[in-house]
Parts: sequence; C-alpha cells; structure tokens
Amino acid sequence: MTNHKKIAILGSTGSIGTQTLEVIAQYPDRFKATVLIAGTRVDTLIQQALQFRPEWAIIADATQYRKLSEVLEPLGIRTAAGQEAINDSMMFDCFDTVVTATVGYSGLTPTLRAIQAGKKIALANKETLVVAGDIVCKALSESRSTMLPVDSEHSAIYQCLVGEDSDRVRQVLITASGGPFRTLTAEQISKVTVKDALHHPNWNMGAKITIDSATMLNKAFEIIEARWLFDLKPDKIKPIVHPQSIVHSMVEFTDGAIKAQLGIPDMKLPIRYALGETFRLDAPQEHLDFSKYPTLTFEEPDETRFPCITLAKYALTRGGNTACVINAANEIAVKAFLNEKIKFTQIYPVISDTLSRIPFIATPSYEDYVACNEEARSAATEITEKYSQRQ
Repeated sequence: MTNHKKIAILGSTGSIGTQTLEVIAQYPDRFKATVLIAGTRVDTLIQQALQFRPEWAIIADATQYRKLSEVLEPLGIRTAAGQEAINDSMMFDCFDTVVTATVGYSGLTPTLRAIQAGKKIALANKETLVVAGDIVCKALSESRSTMLPVDSEHSAIYQCLVGEDSDRVRQVLITASGGPFRTLTAEQISKVTVKDALHHPNWNMGAKITIDSATMLNKAFEIIEARWLFDLKPDKIKPIVHPQSIVHSMVEFTDGAIKAQLGIPDMKLPIRYALGETFRLDAPQEHLDFSKYPTLTFEEPDETRFPCITLAKYALTRGGNTACVINAANEIAVKAFLNEKIKFTQIYPVISDTLSRIPFIATPSYEDYVACNEEARSAATEITEKYSQRQ
C-alpha cells in the first residue's frame, strides 16, 4: 500500500464525499481512504468504514460516538468524535491529501490545520475561501501545502490556465446553470416551495448547495473563491448563465482567445483531476456526446430576480469581514427555508438585514472571523424568527 495516495475525506457522507469514495473505489491501485470524517450520519459512516477500512473514522456529533466505536473499534478502525478531534486529525501522518467536502463555515479551521501540517488539499468547501480567503492564502504561502479546486467551475478555470501567463488573462467567465427558477417571473419565484428549490435541473448535490444554486448565492461565493484561488482582481471575474451546464467555465486572454473546459455535469471529473494532481485518469463513465447538445446558450444573470448574485461584488469591494457575515447569515437563512420557517424570497433580506447589524472589521484576524461568524449567526437567527412570525 506504500505507493497509494492516502486520502482523508472531511465530509465523507455528503454528496462530494460519497462521490470521492466512488472515485477511490474505481482506482484501488492508486488511492486509499485512510481517514473518514462525517457530521451526524453515523450509520452511513459505519457502512463506508466497513467497505473502505480506513485507519480512522471520526464523527462530529459526539452523541453518536458510542455506536461508531462499538462497531468499528473491534475491527481495528480507530474512532473519535467532536470538532476538536476533527481539527486534530488534520495533523495525522496516515494521509497526505485531504478532500475538504464538508459544507459551510465548519471547513475553515480543519483546512487551516491541514495547511499547517503541509497536506495536499482538494478543496470542495468554497466557504473556507469565502469566509477567510486572506488568512488561508497567507497560510498557504508559508507552508509546503498545495491546494487544487474540486468545484467544477474552478477546476475548469484551473485547467484553462495551465501553461498560460496569468498576466495575459483579460477575464474569467464563471458559468451558472441558473438553477430551477431561471425562467420564472418574480411573482412565481415568491411562491416556490422547498421541494421546488431542491429540484436542480442538471446537478445532483446536497440540500444546502442546491438552495444556494437556486438563489445564485452559490455563484456569488464562487466569484469570491476564484478571486483568492487565482489571485484575480474582482473586475476580472464575470458570471454568465449557461443552462446546459456543459461549459464549466471559460478564460478570455488579452489577445481575444477564449479557452473553455467542457464535460457532462458530473462532479467525478473534477474530483479525479484533483486527486490525480492534474494527471488525467481514464474515466469509466459516460462521455460528452455533442449530438445530445446541439445548442449551447449563454445569457446575463438577472440581478433583479436573483439579488444574491450582487453580494459577490459587494463583498469583494468592501472586503474585511463582509463575506464572513454573508456566509453565516446565509447558512442560517437556508436552514430556516429548508425547515419551512421563511420563504425562498426572504433568504436575501435575512442576509441584507444581518449585514446591517454586524460591525465592519477591515482587517480581521482569525479570532475576529470566529467571533464574527458567531455574532452573524445569532443576528440572522433572530431575524429569521421575526420573518417566520409574519407568515
């Protein structure tokens, strides 16, 4: 097993985590999952551990620890529970690459720990860079750690930039499907249900990111992430709606040439590319058949019907802790919507109201980000309760 790449998966039971394990299973001579980390889905984590036999299985929810340990410890699989155990696991010697597939703010601290330990990072947790891109990039510059994107859009940009001079980039075009409500009127959007929002036309994703795609805040986050990943000026990053989700992003150069990365909507492609460290592994699944896509279309995003997209420019222009507040408020708002406490169209007002309540910090420290996240969550929770009572 010495020649295998040893992989930790932070968020192994989620959409990206399970697809990463599928990729690992497809290349047993190349990859070995040695650390599996989940949030609350202990039964799924146990099933994964029984199949892949990692050295460690860790659950964030400490109330699930007894069940986890009773099944796995007799098999020689070590177990642990709690956020501190997750953070500490990033320093383990039993893996060299971590796939950060968890959703939301919770990915920040373990990612920073992994950078400190010099691990290779396959980044699927965009909120890490959205919340604290300045601190993460500084940590990377001081470590032997490397980072490759797993998001399909950022993987596409990375691939388009291979062999190119970054100074010759005129703009980056980040594509968006437009979500399930792209063609609806404002009045129709005001009446959509949770079930409607969870039905993405092209991608199979977890609930949180599916809702973010429907509001287009996911695209705002991807713009912020691209700014940090590729050291781009904000005015060089432009979103464009591409309903077919075949062109995953494009890069235009100063000579007018545009490079694009195309493929079927399947997250296993960017996962393979990141795990292979840009080596292109043979794909056992379906390939793109252009005869099935005779027309590829593009259009400007509608900022009136989908105001969350405007938060990217606001966050990048204002800087400081702004994106941290936006992310925290959104996590609370999306949870409230999924629990049917607020309407879909109230997600943006919750974020906007939260922004007006949280003091601006121009150059936040890590501790400032932690405190800001907690304060913004508290404020957003109070705001969602008020919206809930009005319904």
